[in-house]
Amino acid sequence: MPSDPIRRDGLRPRFWEMPLDALTPIEWEALCDGCGKCCLNKLEDDETGEVALTRIACRLFDDSTCRCTSYETRLSYVPECVVLTPASLPEVAYFMPETCAYRRLHEGRALPVWHPLLTGDPMSPHAAGASLMDETVNETLIPEAADWEDFVIEEPLGDTS
Repeated sequence: MPSDPIRRDGLRPRFWEMPLDALTPIEWEALCDGCGKCCLNKLEDDETGEVALTRIACRLFDDSTCRCTSYETRLSYVPECVVLTPASLPEVAYFMPETCAYRRLHEGRALPVWHPLLTGDPMSPHAAGASLMDETVNETLIPEAADWEDFVIEEPLGDTS
């Protein structure tokens, strides 16, 4: 099994069932399933507020690992990148992917069955089809005249039960 870049050892049992603002920073980071969909560019309908994911990924996104190539310093390169915290989550949850653990827990839903905290396998989101590993286009490769609506994907991907 590949190593997990997210630290998931030594955490409190079933910590994800606690209030999100009661989590330690390491527990908070461990909620990330590694699907990478938060790094996809999104389109928001001005009239309805509906958010659609695209296959167009942030310039720092590594499509082969579904990870940010500069996570710790990403704001230096992408100032508009959202820093997800328990305090910011209520404001930004609506544009997080439907399968996102942060969004699901914020909305009172359980982790999806394929989440690495439940399976013990960091590859389980990819095996479940919940990520876009090797299926995105880096935003730097999209021509300015491109119609981003041509890149919209259906959400959710993967079994969300």
